[in-house]
Amino acid sequence: MSKHLERDLESLERLLLSQASIVEEMIQKASRALREIRPELVGEVMHCEELVNEREVQIEEHCLKILALHQPVAVDLRRTATILKINNDLERIADLAVNIAERAQSLSDHGGLSVPETFDRMVRVTVAMVRTALDALVSLDVDIARDVCLRDDEVDDLNREVIDEMHHVMRFQPELIEAAVYVFSASRYIERIADHATNIAEDVIYLVDGEITRHKNDLDPMAQEH
Repeated sequence: MSKHLERDLESLERLLLSQASIVEEMIQKASRALREIRPELVGEVMHCEELVNEREVQIEEHCLKILALHQPVAVDLRRTATILKINNDLERIADLAVNIAERAQSLSDHGGLSVPETFDRMVRVTVAMVRTALDALVSLDVDIARDVCLRDDEVDDLNREVIDEMHHVMRFQPELIEAAVYVFSASRYIERIADHATNIAEDVIYLVDGEITRHKNDLDPMAQEH
């Protein structure tokens, strides 16, 4: 690898990690806005989205420049392709954080419903998944990446718990149905963020091992039997 290519790839990874930091902050603020009924945080999340969108384009342009100028091969090509894919996942996560913030704004107009503690646990696990997936990228640690993939089931279970709690609210407190729907939606958005964190972890596995693990269980008849 040339020194120029290595320098450009390192600069690109720094941009990606800076983007990830902003996105993680968006998840935290959107979730706090929902949990604490703090509509003022919604505006902060929206402002961050503008920055994320600008940086997504910047990162993509850097990737395309590297592909055009350096024509990387083997692991360097996988590294560039992985950053492109992770960049897209981070932008999608930012969009989902905005969706959560919008639900927080709506919930502030329909008081009387406390966000369940299960939702907070779900957020903590999901944010940790995003952070750990990026740590796996930095350290090129496949074991850490695989652990992120395993935690997706935990988030799915917590999401079902939140949905069950909201169904209970809807049944016995009909005056809170609309508020419960907002929490229900926010929980689904967190679950989708966890899916994107899993995508990032799978991309790290691809980068290190050259193995495409996405949908692997869906295609493996032996895995479907268990």
